[in-house]
Amino acid sequence: MMKRQNRPLCVQADLTVLLDDRHEQSDMAREQLNRFADLTKRPGHIHTYRMTPMSLWNAAAAGMKPEAVIEALDAFSSYELPLQAVSAIRKLGDRYGKLMLQHTSDGRLLLLGEESLLAMLEEKPSVASALLPAQEEGRRLVKPEARGVMKQELIRLGYPVLDLAGYRHGEALDVELRATTAAGRPFRLRDYQERAVNLFYREGQADGGSGVLVLPCGAGKTIIGIAALARMRCDTLILTSNVTSVNQWKAELLDKTSLREEQIGTYAASAKQVRPVTIATYQILTSRRQKSDEYAHMRLFSERNWGLIVYDEVHLLPAPVFRMTADLQATRRLGLTATLVREDGREQDVFSLIGPKRFDLPWKTLETRRWIASLTCTEIRLPLAHGEAEAYVAADEKAKIRIAGENGDKAEVVRALLERHPGKPALVIGQYLTQLHRLGDELNAPVLTGELSHEERSVLYSRFKTGEIPVLVVSKVANFAVDLPEAAVAIQVSGSYGSRQEEAQRIGRVLRPKAGDNEAWFYTVVTQGTKETDYAGRRQLFLLEQGYRYELADWAELRGKLLAEDAANRGAAL
Repeated sequence: MMKRQNRPLCVQADLTVLLDDRHEQSDMAREQLNRFADLTKRPGHIHTYRMTPMSLWNAAAAGMKPEAVIEALDAFSSYELPLQAVSAIRKLGDRYGKLMLQHTSDGRLLLLGEESLLAMLEEKPSVASALLPAQEEGRRLVKPEARGVMKQELIRLGYPVLDLAGYRHGEALDVELRATTAAGRPFRLRDYQERAVNLFYREGQADGGSGVLVLPCGAGKTIIGIAALARMRCDTLILTSNVTSVNQWKAELLDKTSLREEQIGTYAASAKQVRPVTIATYQILTSRRQKSDEYAHMRLFSERNWGLIVYDEVHLLPAPVFRMTADLQATRRLGLTATLVREDGREQDVFSLIGPKRFDLPWKTLETRRWIASLTCTEIRLPLAHGEAEAYVAADEKAKIRIAGENGDKAEVVRALLERHPGKPALVIGQYLTQLHRLGDELNAPVLTGELSHEERSVLYSRFKTGEIPVLVVSKVANFAVDLPEAAVAIQVSGSYGSRQEEAQRIGRVLRPKAGDNEAWFYTVVTQGTKETDYAGRRQLFLLEQGYRYELADWAELRGKLLAEDAANRGAAL
């Protein structure tokens, strides 16, 4: 490739893009890359992005044509773009919209596309089984019940479907947003919340009413879901991750809409109410006594004439709910999430069955506007505790990860960090119950895990919110849909391997705006020279993509610094 001028990008023929993070234009280049590429690794200052079919199709669904992608790359590339890359971007990007679903005037379902493409695809048995025998040039009749399954299959074959077949309205519901909350506070949507609802609804456009909205924790995803419900004015089923979240959704609906208590049902282990607005957990929908049994609670999807289904934390959507959603393509579907990353690789199913990404708000944008807290991220590395190195060397791979995660010397780091932020409500977050209980004992702090009942968890959350509990030790049950706006410090002592999704959710626990300085701190404590350092690097990718930086600190050096700070503070006090 011929060198042109010093710019931050190097685009390779295999759709890999290298970004030099030291370049003065790196932030502008990163902002463009995030529209159509995924960050895959970041050794040192060279960050590696990858354009994939999914990333290009989400860009296309948001209105970014292949030529715009090529222009953005060309503007920041130090070299001429490889012809193979340009060709691949055009080929993949242009596939979005080549196939369309529409209804005929008499209500039949049609798949439209170029005849040569349709003929090629219907040679696949999985596609042919979804079609009816009658066919015309560029048109194929689709079995009505196969709308979702066919979209799933076609995207796996590399051809996303633009679904213009529309939706039923569902049972009408008299509901509107309040101008003043039930608690007496003025209420109105923030500008980006209004824009997110508009991009989902897409009034007057046939492809409106399905899709995913991506916003950071603390940005008000629940409020956006409620606003969509009020815009649609129809019976709504809300699916979320846990009972705590069910109760939060209900409280927000009562506080910010005209809905009455008797119009809202909660469908979980303790109560199974089906009402015009019903809030259920994924867990109850997928529960069954034996693996051979049917999912009895899946009937909830047909209990009422739902006009809208809201999938909260859509990145957690379990496989059985995907299968049910394939049969619900005539119902409007809204996905809410802080990250579209799925560790199981099922982003294609989210795209085809829930809908494409309609809105993605950069986290740093909200931080700049003070809608979320200003965040400092630090990775602290320390050696294995004395006496644990020998066990680590002798252990198998899985055991090594646990030994590194449960490093006994992490307790000293946690205590020092808590002392660094006196008076700041803090969460200590981890993966292993033995480690968490040990930390709870050493810190004299309550431990919140899945071992506790939902009532006991609610009591601890409430006491933390009021300030009665300054430090709360939590397991992964607190990763999702838990509103703890007071939390300003999070210390992660162990995690789920290299889960980018989990990192984003845990950081989200401290992002809600704070009174005063509006600052928050996230620390991840990692054992040096072990697998844990590799996993930590992978976990951080999503946040790096959002523009955050992790400061790297050696514990021995940091401890000396903290001791010096403490001595200086004591001297000043004297």
